[in-house]
Amino acid sequence: MSELINVNHQRVKTNGIWIHVAEQGTGPLVLLLHGFPETWYSWRHQISFLANNGYHVVAPDLRGYGDSDSPLNPDSYSVIHLVGDLIGLLDHFGEQQAFVVGTDWGAVAGWHLSLFRPDRVKGLVTLNVPYFPRSPNAKPIESVKQMIGEGSHVFQFQEPGRAEWSFARYDYLTVMKKFLLLNRTDNLVAPPGMEIIDYLETPSLLPSWITEEDLQVYADKFLESGFTGPFNYYRAMDLNWEYLAPWQGSKITVPTKFIAGDKDIGFETLGTKEYVEGDVFKSLVPNLEVVILDGHHFIHQEKAQEVSHEILSFLSKISVD
Repeated sequence: MSELINVNHQRVKTNGIWIHVAEQGTGPLVLLLHGFPETWYSWRHQISFLANNGYHVVAPDLRGYGDSDSPLNPDSYSVIHLVGDLIGLLDHFGEQQAFVVGTDWGAVAGWHLSLFRPDRVKGLVTLNVPYFPRSPNAKPIESVKQMIGEGSHVFQFQEPGRAEWSFARYDYLTVMKKFLLLNRTDNLVAPPGMEIIDYLETPSLLPSWITEEDLQVYADKFLESGFTGPFNYYRAMDLNWEYLAPWQGSKITVPTKFIAGDKDIGFETLGTKEYVEGDVFKSLVPNLEVVILDGHHFIHQEKAQEVSHEILSFLSKISVD
């Protein structure tokens, strides 16, 4: 893509590992944090847009992804580690504070950076994954199992090797199509005895917002890095629950904008819509603006222009304040 010509790439040592970042522009620092199964490339539309509007944009490959290091131990993928990586990036670029934009697991990283170190976050934009309060009693994997069953990808990704084996039966381009072009709106649950990757359909036609070349960029990168790093985020979920006990009941105090696609997986069926529009979310994140757009899970790619403008309007407002 032509607008990516001016993007610089480097690897930064942070928190004991090397993190690859794509960066462009000068001005206040904006971190763009991708989700599963993505890389920095998912922000290709936003990087140049924000850089052209006066921001220093840095989009890392999160640990375990792309050209960043991928520690083998699932315990190295806790939110404590993710936040440590991000603090290291801020320090590397000499910034006391940054704007943070995250989607999916990148949103989880952004929420916890804001929870642990609000002094380092100027403003937060999260896409599709709201901040959920920690259950004082139930660990997440058990909760997922009870709520939507063992066919959930979250449950299936737990056992080391299981998802790696099932994914390996497909070429990487097909895997990317199955996930990135997902347009289901109900819960993502495979029938009993079936692997989630087998259950997902492979669309024969591409939507207008992504090209075969774009999908190949992801496929080539996952061919090099594999999926174990990304799966390890899910394998650290119960560990996160243990680590987060000291923050039980804590609020996220930084200015926040939450953007959701109304057709995201489980947005209607899992109660996410009621939650983000209701009082509990607002009580946990008091300085909150909620925007619901017409779109699916990868809304920053699907509705790139709309999402870019939502991000920019928020950054501009915080800068003026």
